[in-house]
Amino acid sequence: MRRPKAETTSNPSWRLLRGNGGLGVAAIAYVCVDYLREVSPQWHERLQPVLWAALALAALVRAPFYRHWSLEIRAAIPFLASLVFLLAALLCEAISVRFVTAVLGLDWHRSTSPLPDTGQWLLLALNEKLPQVVVDILRAHIIGLHHYLMLFMMLGFSVLFNSIKAPGLGFATRYLFTLAIGRLLRAITFVSTILPSVRPWCASSRYQIPLYPHPLAQKYYEPYASDPKAISRLIQTDTHYANVKEYPVEYRPDWGHMSFLVDILRPSVSEGSKWYHLLKKAGGGCNDLMYSGHMLVAVLTAMAWTEAYGGCTSALIWLLVLHSSQREIRERHHYSVDCIVAIYVGILLWRMTGFIWSAKDTSRAKRLSKLEEIQSRLIRAAKDSDIDDIRKLLNEVELAGRERQSSSQWAIWAFAGVATTFLFTCVLLAFILTSDG
Repeated sequence: MRRPKAETTSNPSWRLLRGNGGLGVAAIAYVCVDYLREVSPQWHERLQPVLWAALALAALVRAPFYRHWSLEIRAAIPFLASLVFLLAALLCEAISVRFVTAVLGLDWHRSTSPLPDTGQWLLLALNEKLPQVVVDILRAHIIGLHHYLMLFMMLGFSVLFNSIKAPGLGFATRYLFTLAIGRLLRAITFVSTILPSVRPWCASSRYQIPLYPHPLAQKYYEPYASDPKAISRLIQTDTHYANVKEYPVEYRPDWGHMSFLVDILRPSVSEGSKWYHLLKKAGGGCNDLMYSGHMLVAVLTAMAWTEAYGGCTSALIWLLVLHSSQREIRERHHYSVDCIVAIYVGILLWRMTGFIWSAKDTSRAKRLSKLEEIQSRLIRAAKDSDIDDIRKLLNEVELAGRERQSSSQWAIWAFAGVATTFLFTCVLLAFILTSDG
């Protein structure tokens, strides 16, 4: 008995359309047009609105003809859950950034030298060896954080054109969930061991934290920070024994139910009466934050493009990731180890979350599973020469690989309108809030 021939994808056209390179051209055009702000601001002001308007219009025109809205409806709740999870992770990270900056006091930031970084030495040495044109390219601000976020969003919206596998919200869920896990792991990492900033002037110029250390650091760090004999005795006894110096009393505003954050955020009188005012000023912090958050976003975007789209565009994005990495080191936003760790953590995390969304086709596996399930009935029908029963069974196999549309047509159209509006709003907010890096 010959098995029915299964299609290699649930939508045979999506791989064909993916090969036409339209999405890759759009991505490269976006990066190039945005780089014009560095070389020709006037042309940038003219071309950027035109490009964004063209991309938005194309997506809006295509949305009514999208055939997988039922899949998107089923992926909506996991998407919203992953978005909430990411926002919670970013809040935890912002609190942690403020803590590691404030815990040792402003005097520590001013007096502590950056750690030796061989990656920085290598880049400085290459500046003397490489042609000036190459050095200028390495120094150029070609791509930043908001570019990688926009490339991810372009990839997600390309599901409307069958450039990636549906559902697009499933793809976005995987990206946001992986990013949230990465940010939480990052916060745990840089809180565990506090490293000095690559830019020693950072804390003085951006924060109004107390000059002296936190009471915990006063007791458990300061007495043993520089005295080898004290450190040796501490190792032998494994017990705090040193006397604590006298320091000013900590300022403790009344934050109501959030007053537990006072000991973590260490506010000053001049920083405002609300706890969230301090988090708005956190930015990237003024300690070295192991590992680089910018590089994590860049690597996850490159991994997403590699799996979902592939081709030369993905290779180009990986080159941009490497360019961003050396710029993070060259401009002393991070130590070399921060960028290296971010690269392999991003790769490993993306590999681990394939259960959420994958570019692999599942319709063939579903059909084969259904065929194995009805194999005995199919053989019996063939022996009995029951053509109608054979057709019925083969139809069951065919339907097993198709998406089920359980929602009414009006519900699908309503969801399509709400989802499109919401996602365009997210794109606009992400572009505005991350345009400064």
